Amino acid sequence: MQPKELAIAAVQILDKKKADNVRLIDISQISTLGDYFVLATGTSATHVKSLADELEFQLKEKGVPAGRVEGYRSNSWILLDYESVIIHVFTPEARAFYDLDRLWQDGVPVAIEEFLDTE
Repeated sequence: MQPKELAIAAVQILDKKKADNVRLIDISQISTLGDYFVLATGTSATHVKSLADELEFQLKEKGVPAGRVEGYRSNSWILLDYESVIIHVFTPEARAFYDLDRLWQDGVPVAIEEFLDTE
């Protein structure tokens, strides 16, 4: 699966599980960490864990296992590393505190609306 396809699949999974404020940022021109960041917010620590679990399960079903998963103990920020796509799932408080949206503002925001199921 190509990096953009993987990032879009992650966005779609997060949207179906009712994640808030999902953003897709192309970081390929400004970082060697990967090609895309996906940022999403869960409504609670339980929701954050549920979102991360669903991402890991669904993407593995598509043949893409996570290279590394960090943060399950805290449940306030879980990072799923797929090498070319790095997914961050936060509680609202953790997202505001770490403010990755601002830190990666030089990345290119990718419009996700066309990939979401509006039904």
